[in-house]
Amino acid sequence: MAHPEVRFVSFTGVDMGNHSTDEKIPVARFIDDMEKLLVGGVQTDGSSVALPTIADLSNARVDLAPDMDVKWFVEYNYDNIDYETGLPVGTLRIPSFLRHNGDTMVGSRIFLKNSAERFSAELRKELEAHPYVFEHIGGIDGIEDIEEIKLTNATELEFWVKTPDDKADRDQLSIAQELKEQYWQRVSGPVATALEQTLEILDHYGFGVEMGHKEVGGVKAKMGNSGNFDHIMEQLEIDWKYTSPMQAADNEAQIKHIIRDVFRMNGLEVTFHAKPMIGVAGSGEHTHYGVAARLKDGSTVNLFEPAVRDEDFMSPLGYGALMGLLRNYEVLNPIVAPEHDSFQRLKPGYEAPVCIVSSLGMDYRTPSRNRTVLVGLVRDLQNPLATRFELRSPNPHTNTYLIIGAGYLTMLDGIRAVLAAGKTPRELEASISKKYGEEDFYLEKDREYRSERNLFNEFTAEEREKLFGRAPSNVWESFQNWGDGCFDPERVSLITGGDETMAMILRSYREHMIHKWTMEYHDRYIPNTMDFLRSCVRLHEDDNNEYDASNWAKSAELKSLIGREENGRDSLLMQARNAIDASDYAGLSRFELEIEERLEELREVYGRYRRNIL
Repeated sequence: MAHPEVRFVSFTGVDMGNHSTDEKIPVARFIDDMEKLLVGGVQTDGSSVALPTIADLSNARVDLAPDMDVKWFVEYNYDNIDYETGLPVGTLRIPSFLRHNGDTMVGSRIFLKNSAERFSAELRKELEAHPYVFEHIGGIDGIEDIEEIKLTNATELEFWVKTPDDKADRDQLSIAQELKEQYWQRVSGPVATALEQTLEILDHYGFGVEMGHKEVGGVKAKMGNSGNFDHIMEQLEIDWKYTSPMQAADNEAQIKHIIRDVFRMNGLEVTFHAKPMIGVAGSGEHTHYGVAARLKDGSTVNLFEPAVRDEDFMSPLGYGALMGLLRNYEVLNPIVAPEHDSFQRLKPGYEAPVCIVSSLGMDYRTPSRNRTVLVGLVRDLQNPLATRFELRSPNPHTNTYLIIGAGYLTMLDGIRAVLAAGKTPRELEASISKKYGEEDFYLEKDREYRSERNLFNEFTAEEREKLFGRAPSNVWESFQNWGDGCFDPERVSLITGGDETMAMILRSYREHMIHKWTMEYHDRYIPNTMDFLRSCVRLHEDDNNEYDASNWAKSAELKSLIGREENGRDSLLMQARNAIDASDYAGLSRFELEIEERLEELREVYGRYRRNIL
């Protein structure tokens, strides 16, 4: 063997909770049974992975079938040194599909595979049926020139790092964010070491790393008496180049493993939660979508690019894809934001999108840099192949396999409508720039879909809701887009194509995420909220100060309302707990929103009280 330090092989499937399996097979056994394993895969305990409504205790057979069309990774355990080679022990991780009962492919990876293949096949049919569109795409004369439709994707991963057990100072983090003290600043100490080591390792893997840098969140690390840095609390971002849809999702999963391992070696904790700390910037994972054609002469043409880029923003295909993504975004939102943390991040003021709206640019020569919109058109005037869309709402816990696949299928809906109507780029620019109340052949009348303005500063909350629609406030409200209190196959037919297996996958996903929402709320959020309430203690001794007395009285009243039981009255947290026990998800949704409102009120009034104590 060329690499004797590789001691294990792991078949890696991805369930509906976005969890990766890791079944370690000794290399010797894998080599002996290689032909059998590569064809038939290996079995796993289907009842122990997140496949609700598909695999349970009485129907638990699930196999891991290796994907022979993507890259395989060797992952190293730096804590376990191979005694023969002196190198870290390696595990060959083989990305795999999940196969239920020997015949039905399920899980996140097969959803993406089927979605990408369907998009490419259907797009080819649409191009063949509407040849007029080639008049508006540069570098291609007709469908007969196309060898292959190529989809390209990439994600931008943000995450927080900290020293173990350190608590965040919300006020210090908030002021550092407001003053832009961290964004793109120089990294130092163990954070610099870990980031540099991570980038070097990712480069060795061939991920095409573009950069790593500080993000907007965080505070300056302090050096303790021992000469070591402590009280580290920083937000970072790592970006890498685009690739095919499946490879992009697999790359991201592997990159997260590497980041965790390397930062842990440097004594740092990493979190990929969307909103680790209330009141401070959350972590996004902007997801990029591109569509190109590889021609029979070997060249590549970006199908979103207009024939003359100085005279139009996009081709009809580009406009159709963007309009489909915007018009159907509500169907995507349960995939984008499936957890409590997701909705904590998607609030005004933290550079996270809250409106279903896009930005194209002030003119054809000025690419958009509007960071307040949901979808941005990305253009590089020197590189026609760079034209793509950036969806800004996903976070590091968003299931990338699902959001890439489903995103393309919403785009397909818009492309079909545009080509069937025979629209030109100028007509489509007018459509997407329509004002509230104007009729359109595809977009909704009482909505606007484009803005080059700052959505947070130049619109009130009421104006945003009127013009761009009301965004869901929590997990339950979001999943109502897939059916009122249930799973309606018709509601999701746009991203399943009426295929029962695809609908089964999304049904399983919905069940798991709602179960996760309720369990995390019951066993994590409620206890954490009680810890916060207990931390809000009386600090003053002199009741003659009416300001202190009034603020404390209001704080105590809110604490009691949220978390304290009284004869004849349940606290809000107890009512939420009871709703979970009764599977009353609509009730839990109402209590969750009221608790959030009361907690924000408590944070504000107790903050005023604490700051005034000498």
